[in-house]
Amino acid sequence: MKEPVGKLEVDFVSGAVAHRLRFGGGRGQALAKAMGLRAGKTPFIVDATAGLGRDSFLLASLGAQVTLIERSEQMHMLLRQGMERARHEGGEFGAIMGRMTLLRGDAKDLLPGLSAEATLIDPMHPPRTNSALVKRELRQVREIVGTDDDAAELIRVALQHTRYRVVLKWPAKADPIAGIKICSHRILGKSIRYDVFMLGQV
Repeated sequence: MKEPVGKLEVDFVSGAVAHRLRFGGGRGQALAKAMGLRAGKTPFIVDATAGLGRDSFLLASLGAQVTLIERSEQMHMLLRQGMERARHEGGEFGAIMGRMTLLRGDAKDLLPGLSAEATLIDPMHPPRTNSALVKRELRQVREIVGTDDDAAELIRVALQHTRYRVVLKWPAKADPIAGIKICSHRILGKSIRYDVFMLGQV
C-alpha cells in the first residue's frame, strides 16, 4: 500500500475533526442546517466532492447516511485508509463509519444512479490565507485533486438528479460560480457560505 501523499493523512479520530465532533454544536451547525438535517428529518446525502471527508464525517456523526464520491485515486486511497483506522477504533467512530460509504469515480457519472435526497458539492476553493496549516493542507489537496474546473457542470448534474436540495460550499466573499442558476437561499458563516438550491420538500 502506498504511503500518504506528502504526509497528508485523513484523520477522523483526533485533532480538529474529533474536536468538532465533541463541541461542534450538533444539528445547529451551518452545514447541518444547509443539508436539511433537523428534528425528525435526516436525508440521504451524497458528498459529491469528498476530499478529506470531514463534512461527510460530521453529517454521518449526526445520523445521516452519507455516500462519499472521490474521483482522485490518491485521495480515495487516503480516505479509505482514514476510514479503516476510524472503523478499527470502534465505539462511536465505528458507528459513524457504518453510515459512510466511499465510492471512487466521477460524481457526474455516479449521481444519476444514487437517488440522493441532498447533495453536497465542495469544489476546490480559491487559495485562502487563514493559517500556515490551512495553506499547507489545501496546497497538498490541490496538488492531488486539481482545480475542479468542471464544478458548474457537476452542479447542473446534481440539480437534475437530486430529490430535495443541492448545497454548494463556497468561500463567503467569492463570486458565484458562472453558468448555474441563482440559489434559493444562503447560510453564511465567517469564511464559508452554503448556497442552497431547493428542489422539493421532504
